[in-house]
Amino acid sequence: MREIVMLAQFFGPGLVLLFALSQAFRDVYFAHVFQGVGVFAVILLAFSISTLIFGVVALVRAPAGLGAMRREWRVMLWMNATTALAWICYFSSLKHLQPSIVNTLHSGVGPLTVLVLSWLGLHIVKPSRVRAAEYFCYAGLAGSLAFLWWVVLAGHSGLRSESMLTSATGLVLLVVSGASITVSLLLSKRLNERGIGADAITAGRYLMIIAVALAVVLLDGTPSGIGSLNELGVLALAATVLIVLPLYSLQLGVANTAPLTAHVIRSLGPVFVFALEFADGRIGYSGFAFAGIALYSVFSIAANLVRGWGDAGAVSPVARPSATA
Repeated sequence: MREIVMLAQFFGPGLVLLFALSQAFRDVYFAHVFQGVGVFAVILLAFSISTLIFGVVALVRAPAGLGAMRREWRVMLWMNATTALAWICYFSSLKHLQPSIVNTLHSGVGPLTVLVLSWLGLHIVKPSRVRAAEYFCYAGLAGSLAFLWWVVLAGHSGLRSESMLTSATGLVLLVVSGASITVSLLLSKRLNERGIGADAITAGRYLMIIAVALAVVLLDGTPSGIGSLNELGVLALAATVLIVLPLYSLQLGVANTAPLTAHVIRSLGPVFVFALEFADGRIGYSGFAFAGIALYSVFSIAANLVRGWGDAGAVSPVARPSATA
């Protein structure tokens, strides 16, 4: 009995760790795939499968949630738009930049976006409080992201860039992707607070990106890069294992894990990507990239520790920053 209780304690953190590791495999794998397969072909395949699976789950577990989403069509529209923008920008950057840097910049922009929205008085969900010490941590986090920008633009990353313009474009797209996915997650939290479950939200949030990807695949004259049914099957399996199932793993893991523990584990995600990306022969070791990623992880974990332990300093009410998915 005692062993069962101990296993139950590690169940939630284990799922969050599984999510973080799967995202490392996702980024490294698809960064390689995008060298020969169109980005929009992968988007269409991956998110169609996700929508189908979670749609069936929602119909079985909580069909009322799908009906409730119709009443929240404005929020759903904005959530779809920001989700589509985020993933298109993210995958486009992943095609041209070092995967670990892509993951770090995308994740790091999330908390900073929430802070900026709060300073502008834009509260998508009920604001919480950020302690004074957290602001120091977020300043360090912003500094680590700026350092990674320099690493890429100065040509010190582990992946040789096609051109300065390509690198700069990829970096700008990551700012857009990180900010967009953060707004999307805040909108999904608002829907959740209004009684709509995660299964229904996941089933409904990718409809716009599927439509956009389908239009591009049908109208674009260039080949998708998928040459056979066997390749299609491999990509479908990879999309399911690396994108669809981890989404469910994260939802279940967060529900069974202390928030501090979950955030700390997810903050290590870019480090996992860095460790795995050398399997791609295009990518070499970069001490500058590792330093920037390590700094990001340190400041991100520190911010979560400060949040968990409490702080005696002054506080101000803003929406709580969190890592992006």
